[in-house]
Order: sequence, then C-alpha cells, then structure tokens
Amino acid sequence: MAELGKNLSRRGAATTQKPETTRAGDVVAAAPHKGRPRTSKRRGSLGNLVVMTLAGGLVATMALPAYAFTPGTNETQFGTTASTELSQAAAQNVTVDAQAASVTVARDGFTATTEEELAAASAAAAAAVEAAAAEARRQSAAAAMTTYAASYSGPSVSDFLANPAYPNYDLGSVFSVASQYQGVPYVYGGATPAGFDCSGFVMYVYAQFGISLPHSSTGQGAAGTRISEADARPGDLVIMDGHDGFYAGNGNILHAPYEGASVRIQPIWTSDYYIVRLGI
Repeated sequence: MAELGKNLSRRGAATTQKPETTRAGDVVAAAPHKGRPRTSKRRGSLGNLVVMTLAGGLVATMALPAYAFTPGTNETQFGTTASTELSQAAAQNVTVDAQAASVTVARDGFTATTEEELAAASAAAAAAVEAAAAEARRQSAAAAMTTYAASYSGPSVSDFLANPAYPNYDLGSVFSVASQYQGVPYVYGGATPAGFDCSGFVMYVYAQFGISLPHSSTGQGAAGTRISEADARPGDLVIMDGHDGFYAGNGNILHAPYEGASVRIQPIWTSDYYIVRLGI
C-alpha cells in the first residue's frame, strides 16, 4: 500500500507541474506529462459551441423575412390599417351623380387675330392719327388766315392783276420787288404781305407785273420754260417737289420756307430741283 501511495503522489506531481517563467515574466509551457492529453477534448467542445452558435444565427436570419411578411398581433408595429383592409377586400364604392349622364363635352373655341387684320388695324390707327393732325393743321391755318386777313388792308393779287404796279416786266425788277418782303412770316395759304406761303409769295410778286400764276408750286413750274442752272438769273423760279421760290444767284433761293420761319435767302439744300423762266 505504501508503494501504491508513492506512485500516485508521483503521478500527481507530474500532472500538476507548473509552467516555468523567465526572468522577464514570460510563461514557458510546461513539459508535457505522460498521461492522456486533455487539449483535444477542450478543442472539440469549443468547436461544437461555435457550430451551434452559427447555426442558431442562420436559423434566426432566415426566420426574420417570414416573420416580417406575416405580421403578428402587434397592431402598433405590424397591424393593418382600415384602408388596407378595404383594399384587400375589394370593398371600394364609387358614387356618380345622376346628372353626369346628361353632361355634354365640347371642344373649347378660340379666336385669333390674323396678321392681315393687325396690319389693317395699324393702318387704320395711323390714318386716324394723320387725319387728326391734318384737321389740327387746318384749324390752325384757318385761325391764322382770319388773323392774317384782319391785319392786312392793302392791295391783293386780284387788285394788282387788274392794275399792275410795274407794267414793264424784267427779271431784275422782279427780284428787287421780291427782296422787299424778307422777314414776312410764313402763313399756310397766305398770299399778302401779312403772311406768305411759298407759292403765294411768288404769285403776289408776279401779280404786280401783271402776270397771273396759280397758287401752286407745280402749276407755277408748268407756266414757264425750263432753263439750265448756268443760264439762271435772279428772278427765275426754283421749282422743287411741293415747294418753290425765286432764284437768288450763286446757288441760293429767296423763298417763304415753312411755318415758324419768315421769307429769307438761303443756299439751295437739295439737288432735286429745276429752274423755270417766265415770259419766254
């Protein structure tokens, strides 16, 4: 028995042999004992535990989608709403008013102004503006003529034609008489020293020599003979489009220009004119 006890003590000492340590405190594995190793058992238990853990997680993961698509009784998180239950039961009802059957549908109509209509309207508006301006000018001219007639009491064109102030006609005398009226204001329709327009001025001067002319620049141009500018002399007529006056020499004209201006001499400002001489 004593021998048996010693043997057991030796085996226990070998089994419980502590690991050696170095001076730095590192653990050095203990020498393996001669008995059956226990490490394989521990490793087997640990592997089984890992496999069981992974299997449980996999089963839980696969069960989540099924649980999500099949809600339980938790109405707060997964419960169906009243509108969802009605949709699933196909319980919708639509009420249509009885008058809907008698409603007629028609295409909306519209109108548009054509380019021709717009152009016509614009032309009509421009014509209206021009007519209003012409009427204003007529009224202004009428008022001026009233003042003009009241302010002049001397001989008229008809008086001179009946009794010419200068029976002997020559261009130098004509220009001399015309030059006396510089400063007379322009008056539309005027034909006396109270106020002249362009053709009224020419008509009044030539009437004093017994020569009758129409109150029109075109008519006065047609009453004479065209000559070249090189042959022109003061007293000849300068005829333009809608305007005329006396040739004053050196490319100048003596005329009644426009409203707001007076009879004056100035250079001819255009090349669109011709010279006419009367009495030949």
